[in-house]
Amino acid sequence: MKTGTEPKTPDAPNLIESALRMGGKSDEEARSTASIDRADDQVEDLFAPGHRTTDSPIHRAVWTQDAPIDLFLPGRSEPSAGCDGVMRESLDLVRRHKAAGTLLGPDGKIAGMVFDDLAAAGYWGLLIDPEYGGAAAPFAAFARFLTRMSTVDPMVAGLASVHGCIGAVDPLRTFGTPEQKRRFLPLLAAGERLSGFALTEPGAGSDLSALRTRAVLDGDAYVVNGEKLFITNAVLGRTIGLVCRIDDRPAVLIVDLPDREDDHFRLVRYGLYALRHAHNNGLIFRDFRVPRENLLRPARGDGLTIAYHGLNRGRVALCAAAAGTMRVMLADLLPWARFRRTYGAPIASRELVRRRIGRLAALIVGADALVSWCSRLLDEGFRGEMECIVAKIFGSEAQKEAAIELYMKTHGGRAFLHGHRFGENVHDYLAPCIYEGEGELLGLAFFKSLIKEHGKEYFEPIGQAMQAAGLRKPNPMNPAHAWAMRRELMPYAAWWVGQSLELRRRPAMPEMPARLAEHARTALYELHRSRREISAVMAKHQLRLPDRQCRMAELSGRLQGLVVALVTSLWAARQPDELVQSAADVLCRDLIRAYTGRRPSDDDLRAVTTLGEAVASGGFSAIAGVEADEILMPY
Repeated sequence: MKTGTEPKTPDAPNLIESALRMGGKSDEEARSTASIDRADDQVEDLFAPGHRTTDSPIHRAVWTQDAPIDLFLPGRSEPSAGCDGVMRESLDLVRRHKAAGTLLGPDGKIAGMVFDDLAAAGYWGLLIDPEYGGAAAPFAAFARFLTRMSTVDPMVAGLASVHGCIGAVDPLRTFGTPEQKRRFLPLLAAGERLSGFALTEPGAGSDLSALRTRAVLDGDAYVVNGEKLFITNAVLGRTIGLVCRIDDRPAVLIVDLPDREDDHFRLVRYGLYALRHAHNNGLIFRDFRVPRENLLRPARGDGLTIAYHGLNRGRVALCAAAAGTMRVMLADLLPWARFRRTYGAPIASRELVRRRIGRLAALIVGADALVSWCSRLLDEGFRGEMECIVAKIFGSEAQKEAAIELYMKTHGGRAFLHGHRFGENVHDYLAPCIYEGEGELLGLAFFKSLIKEHGKEYFEPIGQAMQAAGLRKPNPMNPAHAWAMRRELMPYAAWWVGQSLELRRRPAMPEMPARLAEHARTALYELHRSRREISAVMAKHQLRLPDRQCRMAELSGRLQGLVVALVTSLWAARQPDELVQSAADVLCRDLIRAYTGRRPSDDDLRAVTTLGEAVASGGFSAIAGVEADEILMPY
């Protein structure tokens, strides 16, 4: 009886692995980090030339002089009539269930009848091709729809993302064989088998190389042993993409969970403050058999390739949901700000409250802009790794700021009353900072993607020369060191001199309001100028750069702010609502000021408080039709 697949030749050490060892890292850390780097390269190879990271808008804006502004313009993809009908019907039925009090079951979770009604409407098949029973929604249309659904019920919106973006749907659509697609996708489209993605383990989260769940081939099935944790949408009778190790390499099996627990499979139920209206469980497998034909086999790479591919859509979906949730916060905040009076006047007339209202409107506009832009890139075939990271981090951090600094503080003590939206949902407001990748760690991933090609072109040859000469701490000012690396240092020196002599160009902008055009020019110029600071950080820290997480995170955050300012200004320029443009102006001022370290001027403060006053007076189109909760304990 065969108990494994044919052994594979271990991956040869790459420069990352060798450099980490030279920098004092352990063999385990060097190998695991190198495996993640290889997986990233394999994901890159899935995309056509012109759509990979080096051709992405952010990479070009930083490293090339000719980054076209068109790459940062928003997209607009309309759903088909049938797809639009699915979306409208889904929104209507969730509203009806909410009004009737039937949205949640006795256990406080989304009720089974709601899942069934959504299935009948076609909700679960929005991202699946028509040949398998789906609606084939363009991702841009799907993301906009998630924002609308989040204003009605964010958990229902979130489950669509879990199922379609990071669950079993995307891995099957991208990596499944025709037979696997025929077998699984119709059931997933019909909602007969809802899905999740089982990646996290008790000892493996951001470090995907630490996976311990294993599967061994035994005849016509893989035998799985291991434990998963924090798996949303995973209950009996559903389908998951299971990330495990096969022959000590990451792999993904499509697994139909059984209808009942037994000695081979059981759920681990625990209390979780966040996502309380969805099922979130641990999974334990003990000699659990999965048909061997359920293994996904990417043309290049392994299970990490599959896992990385599906995350970007989930990250944009998270930002889209945040845009909807913040709309609800703003709609809730306005009646209270008009009602609550201090010293004889409503707090909506106070500058601090107006600033909060204006800032919240600005965060909503920023999230909308990023969703539109990133969705367009994904629909056009870009990998969008850095761009989607920016959307995820901005969306989650904006929602956190909105909840704590703007929404809670304005409602005051009433925010903690039973039945108040803040108190009931605070953990859901904060959870996105962790889910789909913790923000600061993702910021490091953004920075590493940004510097990778520059490092390969200039620093990799230097590193190889260092390795050959046995230099762990090279010093170009040391004649012996400089001589050992002379051939490799010359191209980098020539690049640096060229950057120093480069003349500033004033980038051409599309027709747009002058204030937004100036923000866009500034952001684009500073992005391009940042390449010297980035390269200087790389040169300064050399082999110790992986340990300089705080420096990388700080620089990464400032660069991300420039990207948000550029995208927001271009998106808002195409919107007819002047308040939306004013909100974009406020956000861009804040982001560019944060990059430069400048304090807010009186004009900056007037801009945000004037915006807040206008939004409080009504007419901000972004929250049209969004229902507010009743004011609790009026007096």
